Amino acid sequence: MATEIRKVGVVGLGTMGAGIAQISVQSGHETVGREVALDVAERGRDTIDRYLTRGVEKGRLTPAERDAALGRLGLTTKLDDLADCDLVIEAIVEELEPKRELFSALDRIVAPDAVLATNTSALSVSEIAAATDRPERVVGMHFFNPAPVLPLVEIVRGEQSGDAAVEAAYGWAERAGKQPVRCNDTPGFIVNRILIPLLNDCVRVLDEAKVEPADMDKALENGAGWPLGPCALIDLIGIDIHVHASDALHGKLGEPRMAPPERLVQMQADGHLGRKSGRGFFEY
Repeated sequence: MATEIRKVGVVGLGTMGAGIAQISVQSGHETVGREVALDVAERGRDTIDRYLTRGVEKGRLTPAERDAALGRLGLTTKLDDLADCDLVIEAIVEELEPKRELFSALDRIVAPDAVLATNTSALSVSEIAAATDRPERVVGMHFFNPAPVLPLVEIVRGEQSGDAAVEAAYGWAERAGKQPVRCNDTPGFIVNRILIPLLNDCVRVLDEAKVEPADMDKALENGAGWPLGPCALIDLIGIDIHVHASDALHGKLGEPRMAPPERLVQMQADGHLGRKSGRGFFEY
């Protein structure tokens, strides 16, 4: 693997991808963000600009540091423009086949010693890596939303991930100021394996015990020390994202607690997706 990661590619500049790109440019790396259309890529850059400007307003960085970070971000619609990246992090739609197609293409484009990483939260890193001719250079790098704020990154070893790729990804995350942990390619990795059924339990208690979301959150924040209540957390994650992850875990493990509660399935059908839609358990 590349002994030094100098240039980073991020494929997908939605909520997660923009956050990952922000981490990369703030840590001093030339970064190329790739999207399917330039206007979509520019929206991602605007998101990064907005959060960096907020950092200036709060005194966490200077205007010069913000401008320098933004100056390290390039935009493209062409995968070929990632050819000289030492690390490429994928943050596209959470579906297996589009990810496999992307990794197959990237495998042919980037240098043989470049690391390819997927930000998947629920899919198999090994199945994604199997679409490449060099699965030893594919790892998982699971960031948590909002990526620039939450320090954890799960560095996921697939069945054929090489030590060099795992350590390169771990080292990059650590140098970027994150708190990486190593784990294996098991359903849900570490956090979601525990958190998703726990959040599902909380949602089921709302109906079974006739508890209001605000009271549920107040109870967990003040009784269990949660920094954010379960209902507000699901709203932040996105109801659709949580339901998708629950379905994936339930499909792999078959445990009833993994299945998404009917209340969340109905909220998704009604378009109440949490913060991003303006309404979930709470209104925003």
